[in-house]
Amino acid sequence: MTQVPSLFAPFQLGGLRLENRIVVSPMCQYSGVDGVVQPWHRMHLGGLALSGAGLVIAEASAVSRDGRITHECLGLYSDAQTEALASLLAEIRSYSSAALGIQLGHAGRRASARSIFARSKGEALPPDEGAWQTIAPSALPVSTDWPVPRAMTEEDIAQLIDDFTAAARRAGQAGIDLIEVHAAHGYLLHQFLSPLSNHRQDLWGGDQAGRNRLLVTIMERLRALWPREKALGVRMTSTDWHPDGLTMDDAVALALQLNAIGVDYVVMSAGNLSPDVRIPPATPGHQVPFAARIRRETGLATMAVGQILNGPQADSIIRAGDADLVAIARGMLDDPRWGWHAAAALGVDIDYPPQYIRARPNNWTGHAVLRPQTPAVTTSRQADRPASGLWDRPDTAAPR
Repeated sequence: MTQVPSLFAPFQLGGLRLENRIVVSPMCQYSGVDGVVQPWHRMHLGGLALSGAGLVIAEASAVSRDGRITHECLGLYSDAQTEALASLLAEIRSYSSAALGIQLGHAGRRASARSIFARSKGEALPPDEGAWQTIAPSALPVSTDWPVPRAMTEEDIAQLIDDFTAAARRAGQAGIDLIEVHAAHGYLLHQFLSPLSNHRQDLWGGDQAGRNRLLVTIMERLRALWPREKALGVRMTSTDWHPDGLTMDDAVALALQLNAIGVDYVVMSAGNLSPDVRIPPATPGHQVPFAARIRRETGLATMAVGQILNGPQADSIIRAGDADLVAIARGMLDDPRWGWHAAAALGVDIDYPPQYIRARPNNWTGHAVLRPQTPAVTTSRQADRPASGLWDRPDTAAPR
């Protein structure tokens, strides 16, 4: 049998076995009501669970009410939120074998923002639109046109740790397979990590060990309660793109700490701490070297992100050993069948829902422009399927 391309080889992420290396990144939808998932999320996540990805991670969900980015963001701090999420997951699992994760976070000084539905560019909410007091490691605003956050007290920090712990328990109750803690993109845990936003001189600031302490403490708590048969990870920053900010050396040191705790993986992102920092233009695969270095120097499993455009490019990343998984965001919004098309381009025969079997390459000649002239490769699940039924229909299936 022809060897399966690296992108479609199974992967053991912590205690979680993934069918392939494709991940749907968490993407804010700004469509929640009081932090509760809505019909839009059933359409959005349900569709992406049929993308061919081995793992789908639901959008950043706040661990407390004041941790939401906008009024419309999801949360995981109430019974109503937990029950609605559990119902959504059960529906998705009735049609998809993809593993289902969630990202947990707190926006810190970037909370209380306008959503996309207010024709917003992410600016702070004005008082007459329901703005709330934000918190941060230090009383430093996002920029001059943002309100000054309140510097967190010891009580605030203790409450935050408890909030992450409670949200993780709720994720387990809802049936989540994987938790990813958001410590990047300028949100609260990133604010603690970076010397640009953390000017504290107590236990939670100062040197790198102090600035890392909050994230490390939270991950220790989550590792103690989150089942080993599932997966636990962190989205962290690789660089602040600022001469006085975080660098890849800092990222390596933090990743070594996370590995020692027993964190299963990291996603290596970059930037977005402050709008006045100049970030280099995005190019295909521009953040892959960050994941490659972390993987090489720490032994942690890594997800690569950033302008990963198609199956052959993604396969080359995995094949080169630059990352263990690729996480796709905008590409999935543009093409909710990204995984199917990646498989076709690489000559792989993957599972299709019976309702969509007529779109499988051997049933639709339109795939000829996407797949190379190579024999189809059979994945392990496909090989286990009996040699009869819908999957084995010839290329004469009539459209309906």
